[in-house]
Amino acid sequence: MRFTRTHAVVGSFTVVAAVLAATVVMLERGDDPTTGAEPRPSAVFETGALPTPGESAEAEPSASPSPSVKPSPSKSPKPKPKPKPSPKKVDLPGPPPPAPKPSPPAGAKCPIHKGTDAPMADVEAALEAAAARRFWTVSQVTLPAKVIKAVAMQESGWQSTIVACDGGIGTMQVMPSTATWLNDDSPFTLDEDVNTLKGNTMLGSAYLQWLIRYFGMKYGFGCEEPDPDVSPAPACTPDYTLREDDCRQDPAVADSKEWCLLNAVIAAYNFGQGAVDKEILDGDAVWYPNATYVLNVRALMERY
Repeated sequence: MRFTRTHAVVGSFTVVAAVLAATVVMLERGDDPTTGAEPRPSAVFETGALPTPGESAEAEPSASPSPSVKPSPSKSPKPKPKPKPSPKKVDLPGPPPPAPKPSPPAGAKCPIHKGTDAPMADVEAALEAAAARRFWTVSQVTLPAKVIKAVAMQESGWQSTIVACDGGIGTMQVMPSTATWLNDDSPFTLDEDVNTLKGNTMLGSAYLQWLIRYFGMKYGFGCEEPDPDVSPAPACTPDYTLREDDCRQDPAVADSKEWCLLNAVIAAYNFGQGAVDKEILDGDAVWYPNATYVLNVRALMERY
């Protein structure tokens, strides 16, 4: 039989058809005709279903590939609360300050003003002078001006003649019983009039400085825990510096809730040292009975 041009064309179509058929078979088997690489197994992560042995982990092809789902990070274990310190005996001269008295019954006409409030500039000058005066002469107790300014703003809004419902007087809201104790029974030799701007701010500063030394001594701020294998324990002079950085040791705890000398003094000015001692020693993870008050004063410190 003579080979014609028609036979050549038919032969060419036959070869092309055979190649196309082989390619389709390869695609149905899931093989890459160029590289032989396996497709990305996204369906395993999307559905969470692991393939059984011998099965392909390939999903049906889709118009747009879906991103794989990243496994959610496991939560880190919650840190254990910091152990509370062991109190030490505090041997300060004279009796401790009296506990705050309860507020009067509801309905009392208060607060009231006994006179005209001093200008803010005068109040600020009085607070700075009171902070600068050192009432302890035998220890390195200092009171930053920003602390007394913030306490005064929280207590009275710097209103020098205000008398509160609970009996607190003036800029520093000094209780009458506390004023009597500071003048007559405290380690300081004072003769300050709680009803004047100067006397009121001096009494408030003296009380804050008494609290600084009290908590510094009782809980050994700045002193390492004694080694039980070393006897007698080495002597340590407490550090009475009110450092804000000392209240930033645990990133998981708000600064105002951290255990530090600054927060303890602020809390005790409002609630009394006895109430703060009780909260520290009750075994729970809370350090201060008036956390909101401490938070407010710490925030006000940022102004000054």
